[in-house]
Amino acid sequence: MLLRLSIRDFAVVAHAELEFGSGLTVISGETGAGKSLLVDALGFLSGARADTGAVRFGAQRAELSAEFSLVDCPQTTLWLQAAELDDGETCLLRRVLHADGGSRAWINGRPVALSQLTDLAELLVELHGQHAQQALLVRPRQTALLDACLRQPELLRDTCDTAQRWKVLHEERHRLLARGDVAERQRWLQFQLEELDAQPLAADALAELDTSHRRHAHAAALIAVCDDTLDAITGDAAIGSRLQHLRSGLQRESAHDARLAEVDALLDSASIQLDEAVSQLQRVRDDLDLDPDALASLERQLIRVQDLARKHRVTPDQLQAQRDVLAAELDALADADDKLRRLDADIAAAHAAWTQAALRLRDARHETGATLSSSVSALIAQLGMEGGVFAIQFDANPDSQPDPNGSERAEFLVSANPGQPPRPLRKIASGGELSRISLAIEVAAQGEDAVPTMVFDEVDAGIGGAVAAAVGSQLRKLGHGRQVLCVTHQPQVAAAGHAHYRVLKAASDGITQSSVTALDATDRIEEIARMLGGSAVSDEARAAAGRLLDAH
Repeated sequence: MLLRLSIRDFAVVAHAELEFGSGLTVISGETGAGKSLLVDALGFLSGARADTGAVRFGAQRAELSAEFSLVDCPQTTLWLQAAELDDGETCLLRRVLHADGGSRAWINGRPVALSQLTDLAELLVELHGQHAQQALLVRPRQTALLDACLRQPELLRDTCDTAQRWKVLHEERHRLLARGDVAERQRWLQFQLEELDAQPLAADALAELDTSHRRHAHAAALIAVCDDTLDAITGDAAIGSRLQHLRSGLQRESAHDARLAEVDALLDSASIQLDEAVSQLQRVRDDLDLDPDALASLERQLIRVQDLARKHRVTPDQLQAQRDVLAAELDALADADDKLRRLDADIAAAHAAWTQAALRLRDARHETGATLSSSVSALIAQLGMEGGVFAIQFDANPDSQPDPNGSERAEFLVSANPGQPPRPLRKIASGGELSRISLAIEVAAQGEDAVPTMVFDEVDAGIGGAVAAAVGSQLRKLGHGRQVLCVTHQPQVAAAGHAHYRVLKAASDGITQSSVTALDATDRIEEIARMLGGSAVSDEARAAAGRLLDAH
């Protein structure tokens, strides 16, 4: 619901701050005062194309903002959350129009694209009377309104769910077939796995291969260092023999200085370490051999591993993981034919389920459509189009695939005059007729339209008397369950409002400006009396105005 509307330097309005409540709010004023500027302001806040003429003469820019309550607006709340623009239980739309033609938009203080502003505004406010902004002219919106009148959300939900089920299965089948010839893919995978399994791919195996290669590649140097070290330890001038000679002298003299015994113990430990070193060196030397054939074999294995890594576009240490991926795919393809047959059966079952759900939805639409058509036809007759006919035409979807919205689309048809065949609502030429027909549709739908705020302009154009009273009565009726704003020049319509604003235009310092004022009970009588009798308000006009107000 619209709570506040702020206008600054827009057209002939220098500044206006308006607050709105529930029910029907009427906006009146003399011809040319700028009553429709409030509708235009909401239109720009709903994403209408910016016009440099919308900026007040002499100003650099126009600023418009509107605050909406989101209570009982779950769709709007979900949209804001999805766009990460939510900010509590209210929503603020703001737009700036520059005199050079540019514009910028904000939602809850955050800059947004104009398309986002348009998408959000469609969930908040619905404008009736201007073809470019008439939501009910769009066929999907017509179908959505009809579905809301069904009051059986499970019908559309079942149709949507079964269509989605069919789509998911169909996409899975497409992915399976996109792999190409399954048998050929299996043969290819099997070859790749055999090729990989022929090589050591585990981390410890690759490490051992690298170690063995380095040992054979440097065998000559390793043998030489082992032989030299062993000769130094065990040869004629062996380190071990010299240690034994040194220890003998220390042992003789340790009786004179006990500290020499500690040195002897350390040399004894060194002698033991030398013996262990000799044993280890002998084992290493025994393992070493100059074997060109073994070296060549190891080099071939390393080259093969590197080639496989390049082929599969991984590093050597990732080959094992790549092998597991290929093996998993091969396992998945093992029952590909059976899976394809199961998918085909599931797809057929999903299509059949959607067909049944779509048939139930179609039958309910036709039944509700007949009731809605009868109600709207009766209402448009009351609203000045005697003999007019409202009908709903159903057109089958050209695509045979399951559609979440059912197997058909609704289109609203109207004949405003007797003897004329019904034509699509979008082709109605008269703005006044279009607004009254929209009013009749909304009243007949009993407020099932999800948009919380409705704005009517030109709804009383070209009518008066009893028809104007009927329009006012229906607007007020609609306002019992919705917030309704209506620009009017008919006193019968103005008297039906729960609240009333008056637009005045006056010249100040040679510049024409409009102002907007909220009217109290006394001011309303004066304004409606003016609408009844012209600029010279008489007591009779005031009395008539009071009677009109008392009627509601």
